[in-house]
Amino acid sequence: MKPFLLALTLAGFAFSTLSGQGGDPNYGKPKRLNKMIELLAAGQPVYDVGVTGGGYEDGKKLAQTTNDLIQYEMEHGPFEPQRLREFMQGLVDGGPTKSGHRTPTVIVTLPFVGLDGASVRANTWVIEQILTAGVHGLMLCHARNAEAVRAFVAATRYPFDRQSLKGADRGIPEGLRGSGGQGPAARIWGISATEYMDRADPWPMNPNGELILSVKMEDKYALENVDDITSVPGIAWGEWGPGDQAMSLMGLEYLIKGGSDEAHAGTGGFTPEGLPRIGEPKLDAARARIMAAMKAHHIFPLHSASIDNLEQLIKAGIMVTHGTSVELTNKGRAFTKRQMPY
Repeated sequence: MKPFLLALTLAGFAFSTLSGQGGDPNYGKPKRLNKMIELLAAGQPVYDVGVTGGGYEDGKKLAQTTNDLIQYEMEHGPFEPQRLREFMQGLVDGGPTKSGHRTPTVIVTLPFVGLDGASVRANTWVIEQILTAGVHGLMLCHARNAEAVRAFVAATRYPFDRQSLKGADRGIPEGLRGSGGQGPAARIWGISATEYMDRADPWPMNPNGELILSVKMEDKYALENVDDITSVPGIAWGEWGPGDQAMSLMGLEYLIKGGSDEAHAGTGGFTPEGLPRIGEPKLDAARARIMAAMKAHHIFPLHSASIDNLEQLIKAGIMVTHGTSVELTNKGRAFTKRQMPY
């Protein structure tokens, strides 16, 4: 078995529900507003596509994507909330999806990092601007500690006392979202503003929530705190950020000259696709540790996939994959016998 697949298997990711999983044979119309949540709740992997700086016409084109999830890049892409609003309107006007969802799920990578609680709280205005556009979730990059993640979850929530959760959100500060943005977001979701405020809460912490939150644990600081980070309620999925982990753990010499093994000496630490080379013990150990922590706290893992390793990754429990080709997504859906259309 290849080293990185072995590491995933050793981390304990073996979702028995995926073996021969055919989904719901009676699927006829969406059961959730958020397509990604519906799929994960059914034990079905999710396939993503990325977009940077997309506007209205980009949204219309992607409305019929064969992918389930659109990751809208703002970490390294432009921070243009108005353009994001136009993109979301384009998705609505070009929809619905073939599965009947109003739009694919849209997750925005935030343009600030999770250094600590204070830095996240100082950027709640950014979260307000993005959520007002009607997106379905957010990703906090460089989530370094639990305090930052708790502040992140709080920034996405309204300050309602949701007694029905029975303590599932214990430890999360009072929500920081204010009134005013629910109207535009509700129009994108196709529901009333009141209903939006009820449903715009993180899943699965809130079983009825339609927001989905993610963290990247992508440096040595996050690695040290990974168990505390993954124990914070409100986070549904995550990843280990291989490129940034390589920079943080290995240094410039590794990136230039390559791994410590003879086969990669002098070839550079990154593959032509921009990913760290597999087989570096320190990176493989970091990946395994982060994957194990996500499993322990029921957080769905993301991993890059290719047509050659997709089935192995699914068997190992990967539930969100980077991979945009129709060939790849069709292969994955056939393998898990998914019944939901695109």
